[in-house]
Amino acid sequence: MTAADWLNRSVSRFSGDKKAASKPAEAVVVTAPDAPKKGASGASLEAPAPARSTRERLKATLRQKEEALSPRVLRRTLEELKAIVDPQVSEVEGGRRAKGVAGWYAGAALNERRDMWLLMSEQFVADAQKVKLAQAQFAAAVGTPDEAVAEVRYRRATVSPRRRLLQRFSAFPEGIRFLVDLRADMLPYLKADRRLQALDVEMEYMFSTWFDVGFLDLRRISWDSPASLIEKLIKYEAVHDIKSWADVKNRLDSDRRCYGFFHPRMPDEPLIFVEVALMDEMAAGITPLLDESAAPADLAKATTAIFYSISNTQAGLRGVSFGDSLIKRVVETLRAEFPRLKHFATLSPIPGFRHWLGKHAGAMLALLDDKERTALGRAIGFEPPTAQHFLTAADNAPALDEKSPVRRMLLRCAAHYLGRELDDGKPLDAVARFHLGNGARIERLNWMGDPSAKGLKQSCGLMVNYLYDLKRLDKHRALLSQGKIPVSGDIEDLYIS
Repeated sequence: MTAADWLNRSVSRFSGDKKAASKPAEAVVVTAPDAPKKGASGASLEAPAPARSTRERLKATLRQKEEALSPRVLRRTLEELKAIVDPQVSEVEGGRRAKGVAGWYAGAALNERRDMWLLMSEQFVADAQKVKLAQAQFAAAVGTPDEAVAEVRYRRATVSPRRRLLQRFSAFPEGIRFLVDLRADMLPYLKADRRLQALDVEMEYMFSTWFDVGFLDLRRISWDSPASLIEKLIKYEAVHDIKSWADVKNRLDSDRRCYGFFHPRMPDEPLIFVEVALMDEMAAGITPLLDESAAPADLAKATTAIFYSISNTQAGLRGVSFGDSLIKRVVETLRAEFPRLKHFATLSPIPGFRHWLGKHAGAMLALLDDKERTALGRAIGFEPPTAQHFLTAADNAPALDEKSPVRRMLLRCAAHYLGRELDDGKPLDAVARFHLGNGARIERLNWMGDPSAKGLKQSCGLMVNYLYDLKRLDKHRALLSQGKIPVSGDIEDLYIS
């Protein structure tokens, strides 16, 4: 009997959950801020974390009610994990053992998986005494010829066996996929159980190395790509939902481009992808771009590339950034194929605006002068207008005409939100933080850029263009580092037209 078979039998026996023992794992991909928090099995994650540490449980005889694995099975699981990093076995054998444990994990219930995360987080730590000794030796060697050697020894002492364990899991062919999915399972638990943070930080560090953009392949995804890959686009699209095969065909038409980053060990799974429309002007709204009946644009006249959707696909790679590199690589690829392209911009949502406005409408009204406040009050029907009056009128944004004071006020608030609001020196809006951090600037606000239910809920239908001025990317980053948000002209120019 193999170790994996023993673990499967033991878990079924002690947990009483034979169905869970045969259920395959499913990856969790969080694609929106309001995605439901569920684990790989689809179960709710509201269950409280076990009260006892794994150290206490490993010494015990009986398990407590809320614990998934009995002390006996927990000890055996720890032995199997330690066997993976046994210094006496080869990388190949270590990978084979890791694959066996991964097989058990695939059939385990969610709370049983959590016990394994806790073991990996709490039981594979650096030797505190060795770290303390190496640190003292390094401090004593500073300024001497032995400083470099002492520093290396100190660094080695601080490396936990947990890192070696992750390396061994990555050794078998599906190992990296397994670890990415494992972290996706674990992420929703981090706030409730801080004991898992050591494992999470270690995994993020390892992933940042394994998924360095230097190791990733940029590939175009077209209508001629395998159907299984196109289905992944439908599954992972996080900005503008793909509703049908006709919809996705439109997004892969002759005047469109779609590119994704792929890892050699996950060749059929895009890690992130971007959708691009090639046009002769800057897009002001998403509806024409998603119009399945529209004729393709004339590529001979295309001067502008519009990035209208960027989607991360792997929740387990949270904290590993490659979106900025994707945009740069895509720009280079497009310029090589279409030398006439001069402008590279986004058509982006403003996902945090409506929520922010709900909290700050009163403060924004206080910035109005008497004349502006009177005009707004007359338009709303209440003088003087309160925050709630304004918000109620804002929720009817599609019906506002071009000269409406409510419309003008909404644009003014959005410009303030994007161009003034900072959190720890960075733009408050997540999408703005991403693009401005990459060196783009705020170019233009677009009224009713996204009149869909989602667009109205997130931003009262507003969208924004971020412009990637290739000659000024460094300048824009420098401005942002000084707490100044790069904007085309004055902020007022964004809403005065």
